[in-house]
Amino acid sequence: MSNIEFQSVAKTYRNRRVIDALSFAIEAGERIVLFGPSGCGKSTTLLLIAGLTPPDSGDIRIDGKVISTARRIVVPPQKRGVAMVFQDLALWPHMSVADNVAFGLRARRVPAAERKRRIGQVASLVGLGDYLNVRPGELSGGEQQRVALARALALEPRILLMDEPLSSLDAALAERLRREILRLHAELAFTLVYVTHSHDEAQEIGTRTIELSVAQEL
Repeated sequence: MSNIEFQSVAKTYRNRRVIDALSFAIEAGERIVLFGPSGCGKSTTLLLIAGLTPPDSGDIRIDGKVISTARRIVVPPQKRGVAMVFQDLALWPHMSVADNVAFGLRARRVPAAERKRRIGQVASLVGLGDYLNVRPGELSGGEQQRVALARALALEPRILLMDEPLSSLDAALAERLRREILRLHAELAFTLVYVTHSHDEAQEIGTRTIELSVAQEL
């Protein structure tokens, strides 16, 4: 688990201010929901935490250490202890489930024996143990969501970011997967930052909600 702090963070895309002087603190182990209307910077906030884009101004800290500052990424994404589940899942259709789960581990040069152990562990955790040799296109939507979650968990993150991961699922399946996310959080003890448009989902997932608003135009 790790804590996160934003200090007067701003971000602009193509002359449009997406985030303006955003400050908040997240304690280690919290389940935080980022909530607000479209265009308020929820997904951008996740990208900033992940290190996939730098802020224009302000500081971002993890465990008290500055990881990003004005127009500069101080600590690269792979060294932050952060993993992310994207809204569109970003699974490789030509790869098996096992290879998809292993993708980030290979990128970080985790040895083969350790990769195999982690793949088996997370596949068991999310109920995909019988599907490791299957390709994503042969799976249901809920099973594909589990692959994306397993790929993130295989990195053993201290912080897990989830960008509207259940938005494309029907209500019953989304509810089951929300329960799974809560179970995994309790079992693996990571800090969770979760983006949603749903009030019900926010209430069920979050121990606390950070509400964002649309920034003023430049």
